[in-house]
Amino acid sequence: MHKKQALLIPEDYNDFFYWVKERTEAFWSKSKSSNNTEGYPCPEWAEGAKWIGMTNEQIDSIEAKYGITFMPEHRAFLHILHTIDRKEVNEYEEEGETQTYQRSFFYNWLEDEDEIVSKLDWPYGTIFEDVSPSQGVWLKSWGARPASVEEKERIFADWYAKAPKLLPLTSHRFLVSQAGLADRPVLSVYGSDTIIYGWDLRLYLLNEITDHLDLYMPVFDEEDQCYYPEYRDELREVFDLAGQKLPGKDIPYWKELILYWSSGWSSFGLKPPGDNGEMVQPIMPTYVPEEQEATQKTFRTFG
Repeated sequence: MHKKQALLIPEDYNDFFYWVKERTEAFWSKSKSSNNTEGYPCPEWAEGAKWIGMTNEQIDSIEAKYGITFMPEHRAFLHILHTIDRKEVNEYEEEGETQTYQRSFFYNWLEDEDEIVSKLDWPYGTIFEDVSPSQGVWLKSWGARPASVEEKERIFADWYAKAPKLLPLTSHRFLVSQAGLADRPVLSVYGSDTIIYGWDLRLYLLNEITDHLDLYMPVFDEEDQCYYPEYRDELREVFDLAGQKLPGKDIPYWKELILYWSSGWSSFGLKPPGDNGEMVQPIMPTYVPEEQEATQKTFRTFG
């Protein structure tokens, strides 16, 4: 009997992106009916999918077109991976009927102009929607809250202009794009409720596309009589090691916003205030100006 070889997850970005390409495309080559006894089957929409990388010339032209700068690891991601050759299909229930919608697996910088323009504006627009109300979000470093919306926006716009820039990856996930930072994490931005989804692009992809990387194992629960997904041991080790490095991490400007809501505290390895050990916690503000009461976060539907 041959001992199963341990799964190696490369640390070097180029090696890692090629590993992602090989592993995902192998997973996508499995049909739903194939005999896949170890992991989960490939979704039908992804069967046979391939990555579409960009040339260096194309990446340069995109930077010029949008007036942005991709960091080295983002350029490598775009060159080796970028996006895939079909749209992701998602399903949801509405009034008892199954509805579907499609979106790019990762944004196609050569074709998704409308979506990219919208997402480049997303963090500013959606965060300011939470800041502008009279009892809205207000960071301690901003000083006294002014009465007028115009003055609030002036203060917010100055803060936003100084904060590390964000570039869209998919949905409301954004990679920090600023040289000289110790960490360039991926942020999940839903208005002011912003969290870190991965402290670097490698950790983010391992988190975002775990199923497509075939890094889940179905484990049968005798009590519930059903299967639940669990990380493969090698992935759990990567995340455990990353978790040990969280205390003391920082990201200029964004850290204060991330810690404004209790949902962001785990991004820095901190125990959220008011955590009583329950699995589900209300998302509460952790700084409240003197003139207002603490209220639970209410989510909006951003267009």
